[in-house]
Amino acid sequence: MLAATRDARRIIIRHNKVYLPHYNRGQSRRIATSFSETTTEGIARKLAERQPCFALSPADVRVLLAPKQFYDNLLGMIRRARKRVFLSSLYIGSEEGELIDTLSTALRSNPSLQVEILLDLNRSTRPESPSTAEALSPLLAEFPDRVHISLFRSPRLKGMMSKIVPPRFNEGWGTWHAKIYGVDDEVMISGANLNKSYFTNRQDRYVHFGSHPEFAHYCHSYLRAASTFSYQLQFSSTSKYSLQWPDPDVHPHHIEPKAARAFREFQSSYTQSRTQTALADARSEDRVLIFPVLQAGQFNIREEEVCVGFLFDEVHKEAERRGPRQPGPLIDLTSGYFGLYGPYKDLILRSDFGCRILAASPKANGFYGSKGVSGRIPEGYTYLEQRFMRAVHAAGRDAPVATAVPGSVEDAAKGVQLSEWERDGWTYHAKGLWLSPTPDSPPVLTLLGSTNLNSRSANLDTELSFILLSSSHALRRQLHDEVEGLRRYARPWQGEHRKVRIGTKMLVNFVGGML
Repeated sequence: MLAATRDARRIIIRHNKVYLPHYNRGQSRRIATSFSETTTEGIARKLAERQPCFALSPADVRVLLAPKQFYDNLLGMIRRARKRVFLSSLYIGSEEGELIDTLSTALRSNPSLQVEILLDLNRSTRPESPSTAEALSPLLAEFPDRVHISLFRSPRLKGMMSKIVPPRFNEGWGTWHAKIYGVDDEVMISGANLNKSYFTNRQDRYVHFGSHPEFAHYCHSYLRAASTFSYQLQFSSTSKYSLQWPDPDVHPHHIEPKAARAFREFQSSYTQSRTQTALADARSEDRVLIFPVLQAGQFNIREEEVCVGFLFDEVHKEAERRGPRQPGPLIDLTSGYFGLYGPYKDLILRSDFGCRILAASPKANGFYGSKGVSGRIPEGYTYLEQRFMRAVHAAGRDAPVATAVPGSVEDAAKGVQLSEWERDGWTYHAKGLWLSPTPDSPPVLTLLGSTNLNSRSANLDTELSFILLSSSHALRRQLHDEVEGLRRYARPWQGEHRKVRIGTKMLVNFVGGML
């Protein structure tokens, strides 16, 4: 028997077998006989062989449901910070004065407080007034030794292309996409960026993890590892800001070997020292298991791809084991930019379990109404959805036609069903998946974080997501409420009736996985 980590002393692997916690005895027996012993256990065991793992109490996990909750919680976290604030996002909106003022007030109130921020360089330095970099510059001027801002630049855009691609489109070659919002020993994981729409009327997912020093240390250290191959934003008295490159031995356009090595060494250090002992004994107290997974295709880091692959394989085996007469597992999957990565699409098409997919309607796409080429993006996703549904039909995976309730569990019991999210005045940015033992039971697993589960996330953007497993009745109910809250605005997919212009089809076929 291996020794356990400090916060989970009785969490073990015994004889190479995984034991998940039994929270409510009656419920746990039902899960164990119908699902956990054959599926969740297999998933957890395979994750434990590859990924870092942290064990938390269900009482320390809270699923938030609305943008305002996300924003209020973020400000509250910063206000109670005493040692550190660490934030990772694609960008911070240039007009987010309250957020920046809250950081400034916290720094003035706590002389020992350190603030570390990691953002995408291209998005943060767009030629607009003010840019994110400009908006953050006063923090650097006032607290030069206590505020550290790193800006990641994708190395995929280099050479002549880096000179001729307009700033509005240079994100197409990859971004820093991880969303981590932490203070001291608490962390909030989301897919949302730090901009007004994400705080008001842009729906995403948000999960807050209470005091857990090791998990917070992991997230903080991940940002520090990435900062070693990112530009450092500096205050300048003669210009709006300046950028400093931290490594004179590595060109900023050729960071691939360094980034790949840094990510692998970082994950390996946590996997070797913690993961082997971070799985729960059947007699242990309540635990939630969370496994971080990286995806950075341009650095050949494909942990998410591997984990999603064996997750679907295990669920497929469970569906086959039950046979056609018993209700099988159900996967709910959502993405605001739905264009499933090819291997993920293949996993769904060749499986034998229910899959409900929720995508943004054209009006709920963040690019709806944009000028120029970007205005065709919602139409481009309609085209991708049409291609996907044709493949579903060809594979014989169609779910029954929706009844009175779009995307009901009865409709998706065995087949694949696509619905679209639309809410007046709102856009949709949520992403991830949930795994339920049966169509009418709450989820035991969720994948959350920054990935959109599309080709861009797999190959271009640098992503961090988390697989969470729990048999806690209270937490599973929170996940159920999250899914149903999103599906409250679901309606049957209408994309088959929408016209897609030939120019849009040509554009999508040309840009491929950059969309």
